[in-house]
Amino acid sequence: MKRALKFAIPIMLIVAGLAWWYLNKEFQDVPGTHRMYITIGAALLSGVISWFLFPEEPKDPEE
Repeated sequence: MKRALKFAIPIMLIVAGLAWWYLNKEFQDVPGTHRMYITIGAALLSGVISWFLFPEEPKDPEE
């Protein structure tokens, strides 16, 4: 679970912020709810990808 707090959540927040900024800057003709759905989808997808790309910390064999 530490892995989620260390990598996935910050990456999700960064992706969501950048997606929201870019969609509001370049695509004003897209409805706001659709921009929100795209942003949420991008954040969730980046979180899932980062969850699998960053390995879990190895446990001590002594435990």
